[in-house]
Amino acid sequence: MPFRRRRSTRATVTGLTAAALLAGLSLTGGAEPAQAATGGLVRVNQVGYAGGGAKEAFLLAKSAVSGAKWRLLNSRGKAVAAGRTKASLGTWNAAYPAVYLIDFSSVTARGTYHLVVDGAAEGSSPAFTIGSSSAVLAGPAADATTFFQAQRDGADTIPGQLGRGPSHLNDAHASVYAWPAFTDPDSDTITAAPRKIGGPVDVSGGWFDAGDLLKFTETTSYAVAALQIAALHTGAGPKSALGAEAQHGLDWLDKMWDPKTKTLYIQVGLGSGTDSGSVVGDHDVWRLPEQDDTDSADPFLRDRPVFRAGAPGSRISPNQAGRLAADFALAAQRYAATGRAADRARARGYLATAAQIYALADTHPKGQLVTAVPFGYYPETSWQDDLAFGGAELALAAQKLRDPRASAWLAQAATWAKGHQSEADADTLNMYDTSALADLDLARAEQAAGRPKGLAASYDQLIGYVKGQLGTGQRRAQADPFHAGAIYDDFDADSHTMGLAATVQLYRSVTGDTSYDRFGTEQLDWLLGANAWGSSFMVGEGSTFPECTAGELGNLAGSLNGTRPLEVGAIVNGPNGTGQFDGGLGDYLDGMRPCPASGDAFAAFTGHGSTYTDDVRSWQSSEPALDMDASGLLAFYLSK
Repeated sequence: MPFRRRRSTRATVTGLTAAALLAGLSLTGGAEPAQAATGGLVRVNQVGYAGGGAKEAFLLAKSAVSGAKWRLLNSRGKAVAAGRTKASLGTWNAAYPAVYLIDFSSVTARGTYHLVVDGAAEGSSPAFTIGSSSAVLAGPAADATTFFQAQRDGADTIPGQLGRGPSHLNDAHASVYAWPAFTDPDSDTITAAPRKIGGPVDVSGGWFDAGDLLKFTETTSYAVAALQIAALHTGAGPKSALGAEAQHGLDWLDKMWDPKTKTLYIQVGLGSGTDSGSVVGDHDVWRLPEQDDTDSADPFLRDRPVFRAGAPGSRISPNQAGRLAADFALAAQRYAATGRAADRARARGYLATAAQIYALADTHPKGQLVTAVPFGYYPETSWQDDLAFGGAELALAAQKLRDPRASAWLAQAATWAKGHQSEADADTLNMYDTSALADLDLARAEQAAGRPKGLAASYDQLIGYVKGQLGTGQRRAQADPFHAGAIYDDFDADSHTMGLAATVQLYRSVTGDTSYDRFGTEQLDWLLGANAWGSSFMVGEGSTFPECTAGELGNLAGSLNGTRPLEVGAIVNGPNGTGQFDGGLGDYLDGMRPCPASGDAFAAFTGHGSTYTDDVRSWQSSEPALDMDASGLLAFYLSK
């Protein structure tokens, strides 16, 4: 994959006064006789908990203990709840062989709190809040939008904390190139300069993909879908910050599709150049994007190449066709919802674009899907979920616009939904598997159509499939010491974590079923600090968060100590399989600001086959990316 990078730590333990401790002891009638206590760390959602929801924290202990006492103290040092830990939820690693649950769900009063553990074990937590879900999650939701604003390319940038300025203005008249040859299938190093085959085309704007400065339809299409779904579900209009950011991404996708020649462009920028250095690509130079337009030494940085999916008029890889059709159909729904005549006309235009792309989908793909150049950046293998997604959004848009094609798209979407349910590489919601988005919106479309009979996938089957995904995540969480539902000893843990949290809310909005709410809350908690590492994995959220993000914007324009300026809202890849770190982190690139200053603050918490390190060289765990934040943004907006 393209660069994905990061590093973190700030004070994890907040001190308490003697008066606060005595106040806490008074709740249970005084202190017990002194005894040797084991060291412990208290892990909490460092942002906060919704008053009416589940509230879980964890004691990570250096040895097994029996009945450690815990107290929840308010901002005045008064204990408002207390209890004792029960049986261990499991071992984390050799240094921390026991994890204990602290459940204080009964507390609903708004305020700022700390948890204190003493007796058999000792530890205290950072401060956190309890409040309405809207109050608690409004900050992360807004900051996720801010992250997308910081990733803007082109003339319409937003300065923000990182002082962004216009960049890659030369993309407005870019040349089209044939796909280059690579030195081997697992490398992005090219054998020679690519060959120019056309242009100029205007591909300016859009968002940077990850820690690098490349732009892809593969990731942007997923992000645009997530932002638009969030806007539809929360009623955010086109002129809101969320609506405007969704439109920025959609406008770039509109440029990447040429309706006259029926050509899809999929990528702006060359990943790596040649081994000899005769050609320099994006990954070869660590710099800020504003420098590229005047780079006289590196022509492929100054005038970035554009790559297309295939020849004009050819069939479109179904993963791309399905997601892009969904994007434009979601735009049709957004503008149809305003009730203004001009917006309804605009909605019909977006529906026409969606229909054109959908009709060109290659429904019998052979070999690798078309994702990026090279394919190894984003090796997607599933596609029927994307066609189901596109068909579902087309059906919903047609229903809103009273277009007679609604029933045909409904039938097509149901056929593809039936197909994806038997795909061998089925997953939970993330960029590579959009089936949850597809099935839930298809269920809505079927409901709106009166649940017609004879469809390949019925309403009940669609709901049942998504329920199965949630059940899979829930079973993982029940077996995990920190109630994580994602697989964090492989890759893309944070994207999957937030995908599960978002799916819970989407599922609830369609069915009214609240039985997965606690599970969804646990996933938000895990991402925001209630994990073994005691770090939030979202920049600017909580008391400990990534400081050494593995990307050029955060590293070169941000601080390296957790203070402003920050690449605020960036969700990093997070803990991933220890095997991803074989061979170490490598050397610093020229121009890279070293970070952290010394050591790995999280090394002691490597466990369960998973590693997290907050280091600018650690693309494996510290790189922010569009798809990470897209899943997170959707989860936060729907949960608040």
